[in-house]
Amino acid sequence: MAERKYRMGRVMTVKELAAYLRVHPSTIYKLLRLRELPGFRVASEWRFNLATIDRWLLEQNAKPSDESVKRAELGRGRDNARREDQK
Repeated sequence: MAERKYRMGRVMTVKELAAYLRVHPSTIYKLLRLRELPGFRVASEWRFNLATIDRWLLEQNAKPSDESVKRAELGRGRDNARREDQK
């Protein structure tokens, strides 16, 4: 039987990922709890594939979050109100 070789790439711990993303480790755990961050468990420890995290980051930056859309809409509303006040 032919031997298969799998290459996973760089795998990071919670602490390493937190440093990579420049956030507190509790933020990583919160994102995991909300099922917003791609990761996998090895026994009881979380691990993260660097390539998968980089793709996830690109996806997060490519689509506006609901919260950012709400903030943008609120900001437009305030700007329109200011313009009306200045007339």
